[in-house]
Amino acid sequence: MKKIKSLLLSAVLLSATAGQWANAQHKEESLPESVSSSKMTAPTDFIKKFDENMVVIEGGTYKMGGEELRDTKPVHDVTVKTFSMSKYEITVKEYRAYCNATGRPMPEAPPWKTDGKWDEDHPMVNITWFEARDFAQWVGGRLPTEAEWEYAAKGGKLTRGYKYAGSNNFDEIAWHKKNSGEKTHPVGQKKPNELGLYDMSGNVWEWCQDWYDRKYYEVSPKDDPKGPETGLGKTRRGGSWYFNPERSLIIVRDHYSPTVKLFGMGIRVVKDIK
Repeated sequence: MKKIKSLLLSAVLLSATAGQWANAQHKEESLPESVSSSKMTAPTDFIKKFDENMVVIEGGTYKMGGEELRDTKPVHDVTVKTFSMSKYEITVKEYRAYCNATGRPMPEAPPWKTDGKWDEDHPMVNITWFEARDFAQWVGGRLPTEAEWEYAAKGGKLTRGYKYAGSNNFDEIAWHKKNSGEKTHPVGQKKPNELGLYDMSGNVWEWCQDWYDRKYYEVSPKDDPKGPETGLGKTRRGGSWYFNPERSLIIVRDHYSPTVKLFGMGIRVVKDIK
């Protein structure tokens, strides 16, 4: 328990540091590259198995944002193309296969590890935005845009208008501060949303492709927006095991330095439909 409380304190301190870091806008090319710039791709059999857990999401137009928060206004129409998204958050096992294939070291394991080892079926955490991006490229995909992420979380064309991804009852679909025991849980244990996507709310935040700008919704293009060219950090969506329900609403936007590692941030991959 002491370790977890220390972890949460560290997260608060990191948040303050990120706030200082965010005083100036940055361009992606000015930031450090990840440990490996290798163009290696995953073995064909790995990608084939990985793609079996991708969900095709038919594109469409939806209302993005909400009136509740200052950075989710104005509510505006957004159209996204058809794409596919990983059904589950990327697991430790999947990320370990990537590290083994590319010669990368595994990051430090979280304090709730079992017998000193990572829990292989839990979502991968403690990775930077760059590392998340590189894994997505390794499996032939990329990180989702904010627009794609929110569209998918809302259920796409099958939406029922829930405030969380799959239900208005947060306990049904999410691991959060009040039920997680202060740790991540194996992916796919909670109820999925309308599209069959698991853990879009809670468990871990998910890195998105976009830079964060509080006022971006005021100028966002309607068709397939990809975020501003500069920003205060990279966007993350969905809430996590250490956040309350109000911070895990589908519309909530958050951001962090792309070089930060936290035990509550992970990956979900999307692929373009050709």
